Amino acid sequence: MRQEASPRAVLAARKQFFQLGLQDRPLAALVPEPILRSWKRCAERGLDSAALPRLEPLTAHELSAIAERHERLRRLCRPEIESLYADAMQTGCVVILTDAEGLILDALGHADFAARAAQVALRPGVLWGEASTGTNAVGTALVEGRPICVHGGEHYYDPHGILSCSAAPILDPYGQTVGALDMSGPAAVDHRHALGLVRLAVEQIEHRFFDEGFAGRRVLRLQADRALLGTSREGVLVFEDERLVAANRAGLGLVGADWSALGDKRAGDLLERLPGGTDGETQALRGRGGGPLYGRFEGSGARPHATPKPRPARREEGPLLGAEERAALARAVRMVGADVPVLIRGETGTGKELAAREIHRLSARGGGAFVAVNCAAIPETLIESELFGYEDGAFTGARRQGRRGLLREADGGVLFLDEIGDMPLALQSRLLRVLQEREVAPLGGGRPVKVDFALLCATHRDLRLLVEAGSFRQDLYFRIAHYTVELPPLRRLPDRAEIVRALWARLVEDERLTLSDACESRLAAYDWPGNFRQLAGTLRALAALADPFRPVGEDMLPPEILAAPAPAPVGTLDALTVEAMRQAVEACGGNVSQAARRLGVNRSTLYRRLFHA
Repeated sequence: MRQEASPRAVLAARKQFFQLGLQDRPLAALVPEPILRSWKRCAERGLDSAALPRLEPLTAHELSAIAERHERLRRLCRPEIESLYADAMQTGCVVILTDAEGLILDALGHADFAARAAQVALRPGVLWGEASTGTNAVGTALVEGRPICVHGGEHYYDPHGILSCSAAPILDPYGQTVGALDMSGPAAVDHRHALGLVRLAVEQIEHRFFDEGFAGRRVLRLQADRALLGTSREGVLVFEDERLVAANRAGLGLVGADWSALGDKRAGDLLERLPGGTDGETQALRGRGGGPLYGRFEGSGARPHATPKPRPARREEGPLLGAEERAALARAVRMVGADVPVLIRGETGTGKELAAREIHRLSARGGGAFVAVNCAAIPETLIESELFGYEDGAFTGARRQGRRGLLREADGGVLFLDEIGDMPLALQSRLLRVLQEREVAPLGGGRPVKVDFALLCATHRDLRLLVEAGSFRQDLYFRIAHYTVELPPLRRLPDRAEIVRALWARLVEDERLTLSDACESRLAAYDWPGNFRQLAGTLRALAALADPFRPVGEDMLPPEILAAPAPAPVGTLDALTVEAMRQAVEACGGNVSQAARRLGVNRSTLYRRLFHA
């Protein structure tokens, strides 16, 4: 983690650079050298630091065409963007994905800050390359080829001083920069963990590049630490006819090579001892420098990610819920089988999409596609073409062969419309027509196509209030809300310590990384306004900062959790008298489940203590 320059030092550096015209090395004592190098590049281009750069955003059709070209990158990055979204919502940030030129493809995060950021053109369709937008995390990370943080006044343009941005370039398996991932927020807020989170996310994205496209080639997965094989921290080297043709940064680093080795080096040039025996069998290796390594080859007949033994259940099997909520999901599965639409309601981060995926998995349509659409994340100008598809030539920039659209992609499976309360009114009318007629008419005048999908919708808003306000169609509400599943917020769930432990085990692959008891207690006591999504993001950040065999201490927790009241011993049986339990049940009108949540114990525990004492 870099040591941030103080605002006073940055102000002094700006005065010397922009007013006095000094560009010598002593300025590096006031701001990091990458920032100073960027300032010099911008000055050489004649950029005026006092002005707001004139940026022309792409039209909706132009942005749609470019987004289409980068569809694979966006798909590979989506899980990490969703993960970072939790932290972004908590800290008032936005998560940004750009192409290799710095053009913003996607932006997702806190609505209030997104509105402020839009005033300085930090939004999809705007180019944030260094040549046009001056020193900024995205543009400068792409030029420097390294992760970088640009805070406040370190931005070249004065109006960008409201921003604190952390970005890292994304490299494909051939060493080519294909984009950048960025997390931006208000400069007045402490974002010290942002760069670490972004770097970890990019590491996972670059690892995911090897999930497809390498059939018929020999893939070597290696690590100095055997326990990290099969994780995103493993090195990957791909050979064709014994010659290195693709790799990730971790793999090249482990064998002491760089990108120039692609197409030139053979396995024997990089390793003294190669794995033998059966594909997929982990072997002891030795690098050319003599260092011990562990690795396994996966050949053309092996599965892309075969491991000596499967990792214990790490698939996210829906949200961590109690018996009542599980029963509600089971009923929802039956509704899907009967072709009855299901509405999932819950606060942001309660796991609505995970619940929807679980319903799909357990339903009769589990073998079909699960197509998820976040109605709040897709720009209003693009959502119609994304949902309904379009014909060749439907608009400028349309793909030559047209596009099927997400509604047709869901044919035979489940369509999940997340945050449906944010769907524009005009599209609500078209969706209602599809649900009634079971056919989709693509943009551009194409013939209607019959579709067959089960519908799951989700929202964190009260759709009935939206209906009363006139922003949501009443007939559509009655069409989608035949059965509603309510997901409780994390703060209302009992046994939060057990939830923390279960989610840590689900998210963290390395069993040597653990939480201290004190850290676990502070996590369990926190209210988690961002719910499971925020908790998952925090646990990922702690895992990134953790060291093997050294339990994570309280000092590594984010400031907002440390500032919360210390945990009270209300969740233990010794702290709860039978009389206190009876009072809680009475206060909840006899609702034992609600009383259990308020006391922080299991409902079964409350029953046992009250009625079987």
